Amino acid sequence: MIAQDIEKILLSEEEIENRCVELAHQIEEDYKESGETPIVVGLLKGSVPFMAELIKRFEFPCEIDFMSVSSYDGTESIGDVRILKDMDLSCKNRSILVVEDIIDTGLTLYNLKKMLSSRNPESLKICTLLDKPSRRIADIKGDYCGFVIPDKFVVGYGMDLNEKYRNLPFIGIYESENT
Repeated sequence: MIAQDIEKILLSEEEIENRCVELAHQIEEDYKESGETPIVVGLLKGSVPFMAELIKRFEFPCEIDFMSVSSYDGTESIGDVRILKDMDLSCKNRSILVVEDIIDTGLTLYNLKKMLSSRNPESLKICTLLDKPSRRIADIKGDYCGFVIPDKFVVGYGMDLNEKYRNLPFIGIYESENT
């Protein structure tokens, strides 16, 4: 059973769902006000459950796209950001909402934001489910943030350890053998 590797549940499925509803309303208000139709860009693979929960609650038109960006090896951010799959849609003169599972060191999003900004979008915003500011190296923050969490390695709700645990319906603190 994979739940045996979880030290404790940090955020329950219900807490996540409730916060997604709040974030979706906040995002909706911002885009309704501007009249823009954003491209919601999910960063694969971790953001998929979060992005799905958000967009099903939007009452405004949006388009979706995905990117695959890598900067992790196991539990450690290696700082080397690689684009494995780029967007299919053009950013030029469009509103972009990047959806991320977690901002940790910030290196991935910092470099991604720089790259996407060079493509001349109308606007570029970031929505993250989790923020871990104690580990921040790059100067970046989300425009929309679900939860600020402590410096613990978390899995579940799309987040993984070597591709495992993504399917957990909650976010748990992973109990490593070194603790």
